[in-house]
Amino acid sequence: MNALERMQEVLKLELRAAAVRAGLAAEEEIPSVHLEVPREKTHGDLATNLAMQLTRIARQNPRQIATAIVDNLDRKKAFIKEVQVAGPGFINFFIDRSFLTAVLTEMAALGERYGTSDAGAGEKVLVEFVSANPTGSLHLGHARGAAIGDVLCNVLNAAGYDVTREYYINDAGNQMNLMALSLEARYREALGLDAAFPEDGYRGQDIADLGRKLADDEGDRLVHLSDDERLTTIREYGLKHLLEKIKQDLEDYRVRFDSWFSETSLHQSGAVKEAVETLTRLGHTYEKEGAVWLKASAFGDDKDRVLVKQDGSFTYITPDIAYHRDKYNRGFDRIVNIFGADHHGYVPRMKAAMAALGFDPEKMTFLITQMVKLYQGGELVKMSKRTGKAITLVDLMEEVGVDATRYIFAMRSPDSHLDFDMDLAVSHSNDNPVFYVQYAHARINSVFQQAGDQGIPVALDPESLSALTEEQEHDLLQKLAEFPGEVAVAAEQMAPHRVVRYLHELATQLHSYYNAHRVIQEDETLTRARLSLLIGVAQALKNGLSLIGVHAPEKM
Repeated sequence: MNALERMQEVLKLELRAAAVRAGLAAEEEIPSVHLEVPREKTHGDLATNLAMQLTRIARQNPRQIATAIVDNLDRKKAFIKEVQVAGPGFINFFIDRSFLTAVLTEMAALGERYGTSDAGAGEKVLVEFVSANPTGSLHLGHARGAAIGDVLCNVLNAAGYDVTREYYINDAGNQMNLMALSLEARYREALGLDAAFPEDGYRGQDIADLGRKLADDEGDRLVHLSDDERLTTIREYGLKHLLEKIKQDLEDYRVRFDSWFSETSLHQSGAVKEAVETLTRLGHTYEKEGAVWLKASAFGDDKDRVLVKQDGSFTYITPDIAYHRDKYNRGFDRIVNIFGADHHGYVPRMKAAMAALGFDPEKMTFLITQMVKLYQGGELVKMSKRTGKAITLVDLMEEVGVDATRYIFAMRSPDSHLDFDMDLAVSHSNDNPVFYVQYAHARINSVFQQAGDQGIPVALDPESLSALTEEQEHDLLQKLAEFPGEVAVAAEQMAPHRVVRYLHELATQLHSYYNAHRVIQEDETLTRARLSLLIGVAQALKNGLSLIGVHAPEKM
């Protein structure tokens, strides 16, 4: 519990004590006290509706109750500078924020761990994200999902959750057969042989390059194999190399996974067949026109779903049901799926399937990432200038860098559409959101450099902190104190963009403070105090940027 949280707890206790002293209610009758931050700063730093909660017990109108509470409140003990009764009975508090200097001491003790908490209490969370078919390069949608998923996992870890990051490898089914047929065609082309390219095949540069590599590695050996043996060999070769490239691209993007779960393993273990048999045994399937159907509409879906087709093969949803059944059976408290914009219809059918299997569907959270539009020179970009093909994650990392790409993809709620301006992302201007925050950190370090050049030690000086009396200084201290709570809320709400928003607000306050106040000056005590404050701001910026997977540069 940091200084801000301790102050709020003391205020809550004092409000309860004031209600008792005023004879409004016995201690055990008083409901839980809620504090909130008013929208308008003129209404104070905190407010409570306790008086309205006590009307039934005290049998008085709320304003009378609020006045009685205020009259019996120990203001000094509760850090209150001013208190007002407003509206129908709200109590607004203007806090003496000098106590907030204690947050700098706490930050110095915690260092890189500042912002972490045990809010998640070790709850086990599985986060599945990216899970792109290994049939080519990762595109913009995957890039956004990867950034959001990775930042969410970082935030959950910081808030005390036990997180597992998982990539589901779609290495079974028709898409992999199409990849193998496409690769076979490119392999034959590389050998100078006639090649029939599949109508719905993969025409990306990755498959063409891999076809030439396969020809270099194997020569014409595969041509002389049987059709089945040749296609199996090519399929395994393609899967291995394409998956390796995906892993490397994600590594370059600073995204790592704890688990790579193979769809093929579900078929080999019999888990897919077992899932259908379990649903049938529970009475949740029926046969119609030679197919096996799930009674999904009985569990909230808009219609029933085919599990097994007339020819005995599984539909695409069936292995997904087996996969999610496996997730539940692994004992996770919460299951998070981060999917692309084309997966909206997936949510009700998967929740229906899990409910039919006897699992709690509310344990599953689906974050659907919306579409990304890329702009350069004011025009919509669909093709890479380098390759003439669709823009990939690699293209974006090369064009604008990993920091800017991750930051911009993480800064918006997943369910909002995103316009990505490539020119803005590389500009050194305050309009560039990642530059704006990184520059705040670099700006602080330039002050530290100046102090060092003048022989002034850059270190926390607890004895000087009472010199921080400016309103902007208290605003910065309060913002620093809010950081752990902001991370905890971002984790609880599965809203990693809240951390990005926090960093932008902190950077805004820092830039404003820097422009209004000299840090290094003749007053040595004030200089040490302001350097101490900047040490705290720099630490919060660095810790927050670390959660987003972005560097905190010392120079720009």
